[in-house]
Amino acid sequence: MAKPQTRPRPSDGQQPPREDGGPHGEELPALCPPPASPPQALSVNELQQITDDISRLTVVHEIVLNSDFKLQASRFSPKSLESRVKETLHKAFWDSLEEQLSASPDYTGAAAGDKSLISVLGLPQFPLSNLRELLSSWSEKELFRCFFGQALLSLLLLWHHQLRSQIEEALDMELIRQEAEHEALDIHGLTIFVLGTMARLRMPLRDEEVRGLQALTDPAQLLRDIFRVLGLMKMDMLNFTAQSIRTQLQDHTIQYEQKKFQELLDKLPNSLDRTREWLCKAAAAAAVSASSSQPPPHPAVSGSPAVPSPGAISSSTAVPSLMSVLNQGHMNLLCWEPGQKEYPETLFMDQALQGVQAQVNQLTIIAAVLLVTSSMCGSTLFGSPGFVARLKVVTKVLLEWLYEAALEDISDQVLQEVSRTLARLGYPAFTTDKCTSLKGQTKSIKGNAVQHVTEQRIHSFLSLFISPDGQNSQKDFPKGLEPIQEELLEVGCRFGSVIHHNRQVFGPYYSGVLKKLLLPNAEPDSDAGMDSF
Repeated sequence: MAKPQTRPRPSDGQQPPREDGGPHGEELPALCPPPASPPQALSVNELQQITDDISRLTVVHEIVLNSDFKLQASRFSPKSLESRVKETLHKAFWDSLEEQLSASPDYTGAAAGDKSLISVLGLPQFPLSNLRELLSSWSEKELFRCFFGQALLSLLLLWHHQLRSQIEEALDMELIRQEAEHEALDIHGLTIFVLGTMARLRMPLRDEEVRGLQALTDPAQLLRDIFRVLGLMKMDMLNFTAQSIRTQLQDHTIQYEQKKFQELLDKLPNSLDRTREWLCKAAAAAAVSASSSQPPPHPAVSGSPAVPSPGAISSSTAVPSLMSVLNQGHMNLLCWEPGQKEYPETLFMDQALQGVQAQVNQLTIIAAVLLVTSSMCGSTLFGSPGFVARLKVVTKVLLEWLYEAALEDISDQVLQEVSRTLARLGYPAFTTDKCTSLKGQTKSIKGNAVQHVTEQRIHSFLSLFISPDGQNSQKDFPKGLEPIQEELLEVGCRFGSVIHHNRQVFGPYYSGVLKKLLLPNAEPDSDAGMDSF
């Protein structure tokens, strides 16, 4: 990735250098605003706009990085307040519609049509005589199109010109208003048109459901299911659109994310504090490693190093390279404590890293269990067809369901599987002491030396996926981790993809922060001691 532009010197007759070491102009201004600047008070509307911007930026980011990305309708817990409110309101709405339609079975007529319209609008308290007044007073609102027309139009692609014209003509608001004024509004005819249009869209995933709608005779149930299927079709179209534009987004996402993130910083200028703290801790650990020629301390074991002040690292220890600091910082994310501290601002879109962390923790326990079992059972039993696969499956399932309390159950299942395999192969059963030892070692894996060594090997292997010179070393798989090789390679590729993209987007920000931290006395335009990424 290209380095940020260097600052002009004051002697050049140009603008004075920025405090953060970043470039002037439009690219990436003002990493670190002057401390004297007071915090800005934001209005509710501004906060809502920032929230919307973050949401859109996160969606684009996910589409680009996740090939399996899919939007899904919000789902609440059945016992949650949101779920109860939604269920109550929906039930009231559809019960009211069904009651009014039942009062006039021939709903193709004008009066029944008026009832249907009022009910569909969610306004059952309005008397039928007020329908003309209601339509006239809402002269600029497209009532039916709000529920049917707009839903159908949202399913069209750019080349559906003829179908778009037909929908706009059939659900023309002015025509609907005139029909209502002359008591000739035909809800049944409009419903038939909507069903026909849904069928013409030919969405294979929903063809069967659309055919099911055409077989319904109960008007209330028909309208209810039309709305339901239209919602599903809209979600299908959104996901199809997301996949179809993914390649285009990949070509421009770096510039887009940089631009949008800078706009957020302009609104919230002091919003890189957590990023600076994260990089400072990584720099302290990397500096210790550079001075002692030893691997950096493991965050989960050694705790977080003290946050250094700018200049403290260079004055007391060897200056680590920018790349080594970033590598250390990104590896520290695998030992993050989500419940106790928030992610750095430059990683707020990469919540997928929490999933990577969970997978790494799970693979660590699985590998440790297999190592203990292998040492107790020997290569003959451990090499029995299907033995390792069965142990992996049962350990993974129990970890997903129980986690902290899973090791007790895992130890029982491991012993049962060992006993069954011994009997099937014709070997003598384990003695009582050996059974007790196997269970005891399995139950005590969490936090012991076996887990620690396994975790270090896994982290060391994953670090190769974020290091430019580590690609060729991935072929040298760590000893003892062969049973989880496939899973670990998958996690490593995912981890490397997220980190690589993050560095492309936020590299200039990291460079500006680390230059101040590692080389506070260097010339403004000097890159001495700083490598590029």
